[in-house]
Amino acid sequence: MRIVFMGTPEFAVPSLKKLMEEGHLIAAVVTQPDRPKGRGKKKHPSPVKEAALKLDLPILQPVSIKKPEFFDQLEQLEPELIVTAAYGQILPVSVLDLPDKGCINVHASLLPAYRGAAPIHWALMHGEKETGVTIMKMDAGMDTGDIILQEPVPIASKDNVATLHEKLADIGSDLLIQAVDLIRLDEFAGIPQDHSQASYAPLLTKDHERIDWDQTAENLVNHFRGMNPWPGAHTYAQSGLLKIYEGEVYTGEGDGFIAREDQPGTIVRVIHGRGFVVAVGSGYVLVRKVKPQNSRAMSADEYVRGYRIQEGDLLADQTISQ
Repeated sequence: MRIVFMGTPEFAVPSLKKLMEEGHLIAAVVTQPDRPKGRGKKKHPSPVKEAALKLDLPILQPVSIKKPEFFDQLEQLEPELIVTAAYGQILPVSVLDLPDKGCINVHASLLPAYRGAAPIHWALMHGEKETGVTIMKMDAGMDTGDIILQEPVPIASKDNVATLHEKLADIGSDLLIQAVDLIRLDEFAGIPQDHSQASYAPLLTKDHERIDWDQTAENLVNHFRGMNPWPGAHTYAQSGLLKIYEGEVYTGEGDGFIAREDQPGTIVRVIHGRGFVVAVGSGYVLVRKVKPQNSRAMSADEYVRGYRIQEGDLLADQTISQ
């Protein structure tokens, strides 16, 4: 099929590559404009653009896909089908109606659950045991179109954003090929979503990254997982902003630990070789991996030794007065 592919992050790259491997003609790749990154704010291409350059594919990077000049370019490409995967802009009706076979999307959840921009993060933060991939026929709503194919994927207790992202990207690329074949042969009947069962995964903000130590231990561990490795759940220590990537619910079993009344966010125990224990709203969390301000990620044990962390130190949701 003659396809225009629209995607931006690493999640979309396996789908683009798989379409090429299967012999489909990619008329163009549409991705977001290069964005400034790092301390120098030098502009960097998206992962999809990098993949498209290696595959020697035509690339379009419109600032807005609602502009008439972009639609004219798209129309000249004469796509039979448009495939999107985490592109980053909502397609206008004019674009949705352009291809003979319509537009389809690779979405990293079992729709109608977790519609929106960050389904992997929110599934982890909510402690879900299962997620999946949906190939959806796009309509004017946000992830509201008919379902073509779905595949469930279990979430392991040690999964974080990176590991789950990789699983879903690979499964999504295989499912996409199946869906494209069904569309090419006109052998699919979309299944309408049950909108009453919809849940949402909004774009993450800085406030979502903030650690609220008044939460339960289980909720906080899930929060760390859902922010690891990006954008990172953060708190403040005497050393400045501190990102926490990994932790586990701590019961003290076998350690002789005796629970007591402590302000949430208080470091109540340092366990050399393992990390440090923080009192939270309900229970305790053993922190295992962190990233101090202006430093690299490290084990919590290394952080304890390098920054002289002690029992009684407080972690807070704002800068601590020195």
